[in-house]
Amino acid sequence: MLRIGLLTSGGDCQALNATMRGVVKTILNKSKEPVEIWGIEDGYQGLIYGRWHKLEWQNLSGVLTQGGTILGTSRTPFKRLDTPEADGVDKVPAMKRNYNKLKLDCLFMLGGNGSTKTANRLAQEGLNIIALPKTIDNDTWGTDITFGFTSAIDVATRCIDDIHTTASSHGRVFVIEIMGHKVGWIPLHAGIAGGADVILIPEIPYEMENVVKAIEQREKDGGRFAIVVVAEGAITKEEAAMPKKAYKKKVAARVKPSVAYDIAEEIAQRTGREVRVAVPGHTQRGGAPDSQDRIFATQCGVEGALACLRGEFGIMVAKRNNKMCCVPLTEVAGKLKYVDPESDLVREAKALGISFGD
Repeated sequence: MLRIGLLTSGGDCQALNATMRGVVKTILNKSKEPVEIWGIEDGYQGLIYGRWHKLEWQNLSGVLTQGGTILGTSRTPFKRLDTPEADGVDKVPAMKRNYNKLKLDCLFMLGGNGSTKTANRLAQEGLNIIALPKTIDNDTWGTDITFGFTSAIDVATRCIDDIHTTASSHGRVFVIEIMGHKVGWIPLHAGIAGGADVILIPEIPYEMENVVKAIEQREKDGGRFAIVVVAEGAITKEEAAMPKKAYKKKVAARVKPSVAYDIAEEIAQRTGREVRVAVPGHTQRGGAPDSQDRIFATQCGVEGALACLRGEFGIMVAKRNNKMCCVPLTEVAGKLKYVDPESDLVREAKALGISFGD
């Protein structure tokens, strides 16, 4: 009997169910022995507290197009992994105990960077773990892409597209805040796809003077409106030079809801233009996965299942140079994949006349 567990951890995204479907269908199709599948509920919290249920293939039928996760998810921050829960439960020992209670031969963990760090810790503790790279942010090191990313780009791009007509009608400047706290993959791609005039991402600190110049130049060229795409973690050159603690203190003291509102106010003051803010927020995580995500998620599920059947554990499934592969968790855990400010895409965006405020 082959016993496997499925667990989705951290923020949800559009292709989690598609990935689990890929795992289950492949395991059932290729295993030479009977298979028992267990769904761990609500992420690592379910593994800590013993919340799970048995899955049959019918449970994964029809979920290819369904967003979110049928297992539920939660956040269990890695930095607090060795801090007992409020009720005194020690997380790691509890997870090991419940893994053994289920007599699992492998646990498939679908998650992003923090979740992958925890998966690596559990692998170091002797558990058979296979990680599958989930995050709309596309910031997981070791893989060219993560599932959830292309769907999030589509949602963000549609938002920018829809803003164009109202911005044009009223002759306004619109500041659109796109998800990206530490990295700028979504705002970069959605900004280019949506025809933004300015794109501000964490990897390229900006100067407000340059942002204003870009808006004023567009007006001089006859542009009736302007679109400024701002990552959640957009940062000025002055802020980037601050010590980390000082910058965190400044962010904590922010009165407005987010950096987009600060930028909008400053643009209005400097240009005298009418400025509005749009925040698509968690809609970027929602809805059905796009075709690219469905395909890549399925690939991840298939390759993860095949690795399990080969007895390969302590790995993360990845795509590198358009080839599916497996990379050791020890190589990817704790690392972020940032946008390269010198990349072709940034260079090409600048050639189009898009300003990054630098």
